[in-house]
Amino acid sequence: MVAPLSTWPWENLGIFKYMLYGPIAAKVLYSWIYEDTLKDLWCLHILVICALRGLIHQLWSSYNNMLFLTRNRRIKQQGIDFKQIDREWDWDNFIILQALLASMACMIFPSLDGLPLVNPKGFITLLLLHVTISEPLYYWAHRFLHESYLFTHYHSLHHSSPVPHPFTAGHATLLEHLILCIVIGIPMTGSILMGYGSTSMIYGYVLAFDFLRCLGHSNVEVVPHEIFNKLPFLRYLVYTPTYHSLHHTDMETNFCLFMPLFDAMGNTLNGNSWQLHKKISSAKEGRVPDFVFLAHVVDVISAMHVPFVFRSFASIPFSTRIFLLPMWPETFMVMLMMWAWSKTFLLTFYNLRGRLHQTWVVPRFGFQYFLPFATGGINRRIEEAILRADRIGVKVISLAALNKNEALNGGGTLFVDKHPDLKVRVVHGNTLTAAVILNEIPKDVKEVFLTGATSKLGRAIALYLCRKRVRVLMLTLSTERFQKIQKEAPADCQDYLVQVTKYQAAQNCKTWIVGKWITPREQSWAPSGTHFHQFVVPPILAFRRDCTYGDLAAMRLADDVEGLGYCEYTMERGVVHACHAGGVVHQLEGWTHHEVGAIDVDRIDLVWEAALKHGLRPVSSVNKKDSL
Repeated sequence: MVAPLSTWPWENLGIFKYMLYGPIAAKVLYSWIYEDTLKDLWCLHILVICALRGLIHQLWSSYNNMLFLTRNRRIKQQGIDFKQIDREWDWDNFIILQALLASMACMIFPSLDGLPLVNPKGFITLLLLHVTISEPLYYWAHRFLHESYLFTHYHSLHHSSPVPHPFTAGHATLLEHLILCIVIGIPMTGSILMGYGSTSMIYGYVLAFDFLRCLGHSNVEVVPHEIFNKLPFLRYLVYTPTYHSLHHTDMETNFCLFMPLFDAMGNTLNGNSWQLHKKISSAKEGRVPDFVFLAHVVDVISAMHVPFVFRSFASIPFSTRIFLLPMWPETFMVMLMMWAWSKTFLLTFYNLRGRLHQTWVVPRFGFQYFLPFATGGINRRIEEAILRADRIGVKVISLAALNKNEALNGGGTLFVDKHPDLKVRVVHGNTLTAAVILNEIPKDVKEVFLTGATSKLGRAIALYLCRKRVRVLMLTLSTERFQKIQKEAPADCQDYLVQVTKYQAAQNCKTWIVGKWITPREQSWAPSGTHFHQFVVPPILAFRRDCTYGDLAAMRLADDVEGLGYCEYTMERGVVHACHAGGVVHQLEGWTHHEVGAIDVDRIDLVWEAALKHGLRPVSSVNKKDSL
């Protein structure tokens, strides 16, 4: 049986819970449209305060997830996984609760609408009431919440988040937030009853309260320890992220709201608080990753699909959403600034079997890779990232999609040839990409149609399939490049490679492997029932309803991956692009060669078996049991 006040009344409403703001918003709109003035100004204030509270939490969340700024001052080193993100999805329930309670208070006491804008005495009164009533009240209430029954039914939810985050501050039961309503309400109510209340006092206190709650649940230490060295008494007046994180580690200590003074008085102050704070706030270098995936931005809209913009949105596969469109102009301006000044930066990370895997991003967008005057700058950014990885001791760095473009740098060959003494292994990951595509093709297939046939991947796929006695219709206008690839095939397999120059040649072939973007008109030549395998970025449009379309080559990471809370572009949760997975396998296997340039066809099966051995799994919707 669920304990009373342990769940939220609207927890099953999903996104429709925001309709609870409807009556307040309707009252504002009615007054604005049909009356001369806003009679019930309190409605507008409630909505504005709620919006500002949400903004404060969002800004703290964004800062926490800016790993390129915060990586060296993180308190808990593990990442936030999908389970924690899902648990904290409705972190803002408390804002709705307090908006409803504030509305009731304003309706019962209409005089609240007549508060002055500023009253200096109110701030003094509020501060005294906070220190003398709210702080000790919360301290003792918090200690009681750690008693067995109360903790199990009411407070364990808050402690279920292994890594503190600003959204963790709002992740709690209804009872716990009702207690917080009393704690935050006493100073404001007391000041108003004394005649010292003001609108600015309410705004200031509520927003400062949320700011400090977010600060305490931040997993990044933002308070310099030098402040406490110069003014030691301050450490008892305001807590730090490190201080509160110790409460989530050792739940018998550090119970205070914002002031450690009450822990000192209650003999619950963790003795390691100041030393740990100094250690973390003065840290210079973080842990060196074992593996780096060097990604790039796809386009302006998808650039917002990152944890430091919207954590929840970044935890689901990317798709264009309406709420992103108003942010397009700002993102476009950021793109221009990144083009001018930004360097490769750390985006996200996860752990796999004790090894740290990071994703770094080259600050370039997809279209920039096709601008002739931009290629030199892009290669410099990639080279700088490789040299930095080599300098700090990274073992493997894998190049994503356009970062290994043949026309750009020969699939990474440019950097390996230029720096022959590299200790870091440079990997394009195309061997596993080819393996994933090839293992999607059913065994009974006797003929395939291949576009992008003379690319690195196209060449490897064609040579592999012809060895399996599969006829490959290679779409290319270059007879010279076709013949070069054909000569690489065993003499008894060369006849299985057939050059075609038009899409009409595949009108009877139901297996298309797309390595070059094709239009809906070109797709129309495929017969009904065709399956389109693809290794082209961006993916082709799913135009034909009588055909099926495969996703980009990808693999699901092993089940023991830890701290993964970010979806890689359109990939499902826990799934990464095959070139990313190829670098992971390279690192786990401890291979010491570079994987750049042309794909070694003889290694395709070897890499595939290594991936499966380490727990990586294919994710394509095509049946794998009868694949090649």
